[in-house]
Amino acid sequence: MATTPSPQDKVAWEPRDEMTVLNKDARRLDGPVKVTGRAVYPHDVRLPNMVYARLLVHPAPRSKLTRVDVEPARQVPGVVYAEVLKSGGEEVLYQGDDAVLAVVAAETPEAAEDGVRAVVVELEELWPPMVTPEQALADDSPKITENGNVVVAGTRGDQAEVEATLGRCDAVVEASYSLPVQHHACLETHGCVVDFDGEKATTYPSTQMVTGSTGMFARELGISRSDVRVLTPYMGGGFGAKFGIGKEGAVASEVAKALMRPVHLMLTRPQEFLMAGNRSGSKQVMKGGATKDGVFQALYVEADKHGGMGRGSLPTPPYIYDVASNASTIRQVHTATDANRAMRAPGHPQASFAMESMVDELSYAIGMDPVEFRKKNLSSEVYHRQLDRVAKEIGWAEHEHRTEPGKVDGNVRVGIGFGVSTWGSGGRPGCKCEVRIEADGSIRSSVGTQDLGTGSRTYVASIVAEEFGLELSQVEARIGDSDLPPSVGSGGSVTTGSLAPAVKDAAHNARVALCDKVAPVLECDPDELTWQGGKVYPTGEPDRALTWKEACATVGSDPLVAMGEFQPHLHQGRVHGAQAAKISVDTLTGEIKVLKMVTIQDQGIPLIRSALRSQINGGMVQALSYGLLEQRVHDADLGYMLTANLEDYKIAGVQEIPEMVAIIDDDDTRQTVCGMAEATCIPGHAAIANALYNACGVRIRDLPLSADRVVTELAKRI
Repeated sequence: MATTPSPQDKVAWEPRDEMTVLNKDARRLDGPVKVTGRAVYPHDVRLPNMVYARLLVHPAPRSKLTRVDVEPARQVPGVVYAEVLKSGGEEVLYQGDDAVLAVVAAETPEAAEDGVRAVVVELEELWPPMVTPEQALADDSPKITENGNVVVAGTRGDQAEVEATLGRCDAVVEASYSLPVQHHACLETHGCVVDFDGEKATTYPSTQMVTGSTGMFARELGISRSDVRVLTPYMGGGFGAKFGIGKEGAVASEVAKALMRPVHLMLTRPQEFLMAGNRSGSKQVMKGGATKDGVFQALYVEADKHGGMGRGSLPTPPYIYDVASNASTIRQVHTATDANRAMRAPGHPQASFAMESMVDELSYAIGMDPVEFRKKNLSSEVYHRQLDRVAKEIGWAEHEHRTEPGKVDGNVRVGIGFGVSTWGSGGRPGCKCEVRIEADGSIRSSVGTQDLGTGSRTYVASIVAEEFGLELSQVEARIGDSDLPPSVGSGGSVTTGSLAPAVKDAAHNARVALCDKVAPVLECDPDELTWQGGKVYPTGEPDRALTWKEACATVGSDPLVAMGEFQPHLHQGRVHGAQAAKISVDTLTGEIKVLKMVTIQDQGIPLIRSALRSQINGGMVQALSYGLLEQRVHDADLGYMLTANLEDYKIAGVQEIPEMVAIIDDDDTRQTVCGMAEATCIPGHAAIANALYNACGVRIRDLPLSADRVVTELAKRI
C-alpha cells in the first residue's frame, strides 16, 4: 500500500511490513527468455553483411618479435581484412592483452580462424619466462617493469612494538598462507559487435558499463559520444572483468571503421584465460598472538600480491578483526603474466583466507571455541548475532569437537569451520531513471543499466509497482541501452545502492504528478490518496476507488513522464556476513566433500528476496570452487599457461555443490538499500579450510585444498 505524501516531502522507502511487491520473492522478469534461449546476448548478435574477426595472441611467453606477416592470411578464401597490430622488433612480455599480434576478419568464423592460423610469426624467445613469483624474486631476474619486479605497496605499524606484544602472549602462531590466481570464468567471453556506417555506430558489447562505454567506442571510431549507441540487454557474466571495451573493443572498432561493415569479435576461451584479467594471487606470512582470555593481541604480516603486470589486490591487515598491536608490509611482485583486474570483492577473499586461518589457529592454540574467539575479537554486535545464527544452522552446538580437532583414524571425519565478511557496497550519483505512464494504463520504467544476472531488471520494475500498488507484471522494465537515462557501471556492489534510489525517486515523482491529475476526479487533495491493489482512492474510502486504467485515463493524450536521480539518503553502504561450512574428509584418500554451507547476510531492505538468496548461493559456490579446485598453472620452465581452457582449469560443477542455506538477516532494520553480493564470496573457502582442520587436525595453508595436499599432511599425523 502506498499513500501519497505532499510533493515537498522527502521521498522515503515504505515500511517493510507494508510492502506488497518489494521484500518478497518474485519471479525474475528475464527468467522466461533466458531459459527458453530467446534472450540475445552480444555473442548471439547477427547483423546483415556482418564479418567475424579473430585475434592472434602472441603464441609464446617472453620474446622479441622479428616478423609478423599477414599476407598469407589475406589469401585464405573468405578473409576480407588482415592487419598487423604489433610489428617485428618489439619485445613481448607475455601471452595476453599487450601481445595481440594481428587481427583477421572474414565472412565466416571458420574462415577467420583459418586466416589467423595462416599468419606467419617469427620470434626470438627470451629467458627466463618470468611467470612465477620465484622467478621474479630471483637476484639475477631481468626487470619487467620500470620500477622493477618488486614494489612496496604499503607499510603500517611498528614491528618492534608488535614483537614486544607477541612476547607477552600465551599462544603465538607463525604461518605462511598462499592463494593462487583465480579466473573470472564468465560463461560469455569478452567481446562485442560494432556496427558503424561512417557517421553513427551501434555497438553490442558484453560489458558491465553500458553508459560509460559510449565515449570509449566514440574515441576509437573518431566520432562524438552522442553518435554511439550501446546495447547490452543481456550479458553472460562479468564479476568485475568487463569494465571498458578492452583491446577487443578497440580492434573491432578499427576493423568496422576500415570495412564499413558490422564486425563480430569475441575472444576465444583460451584468449579469455590469457588476456581477460584474473583475481590476483597472494602469499601472506603472518605471526599472531593471543592471551588465554581469548584476546587477539598482536599481528605482524608480510604479504606479497601476485597481480602479474598489475598491482594486485589486498586490504591492509588486520582484516575485519580487532588487533590492537599490528604492523604489516605489503609488496607487489610482478610477473610476466596478464594483469589482474577487479574480481568480485577484490582482495578480500585473499585477506579472509589468511586472517580466518590465523584466527582459527589461535583459537585452537588456547583451547577456545573458534566461534567464541571470533566474537571476542569482533567489536560489531552484528557479527555476534550472525555467527550465532550460522552456528545454530550448521549444528555447531551438537558437534563432537569444538575446541580441538578430530582424529586421523582411517575413517571419514566431519568438521565445521567459520568465517566472516564485510564489503563497502556504496551508492553514488550518476543514475537517472524515467517512469512513463500512458493513458491506456501502460507504465514503463527505463534506465541504461545492465543486469549482470543479479536481478537489476526486476527491481527496476518492482520499485515502481510498489509505488503504485500494482502487480510486478504490470510494469515494463527497459534497461541495457545507452539511449536510456544514464546509469553507473555495475561494479563494487554499487549498482543497487545507486540505481534503486533513482528508480524510487522517479516512481515517487510520477506518483505525485499522477495524484495531481486524479485528485480533482475523486474530489480530494492530492496528498490524501492511497494506491493499493491496482486502485486509487481517498485514504479511508476504498468504495470511491478508481481502477488503475481509470486513473491513467486522466493523463490525457500526452504521456506522463517523470524523472528521478540518485538520492543519497535512500542508500547506506557497508554490509556484514557470516558463513559456516560442514565438510567430510576421507582420512585414507584425502578427498574432501562439502556437505553443507550456511550464509547470513545483511543488506538493509531486501528488494527481491529470491534474488538475494540466489546471490548468496552464488557467492558460496564461487568460494567453494576457489577453495577446492581453481588455480592458474604455468610451466615455470617454458612459461606457457597450462590451464587456458575449461578442461584443465577446474571449476565447481553440480557434483561439488552441497546443501546451501541462504539466510537474509532481517534483524538488519536499516531503512535503506545497498548491494551485498560481493561479500558472499569472501569467507567460504576459509571456512572450508577451517572445517578440514576441525575434522582431522590437518591444516592446509595453501589453496586449493586438493586431495594430494591433504594426504601429504595426513601422513605427518600418522
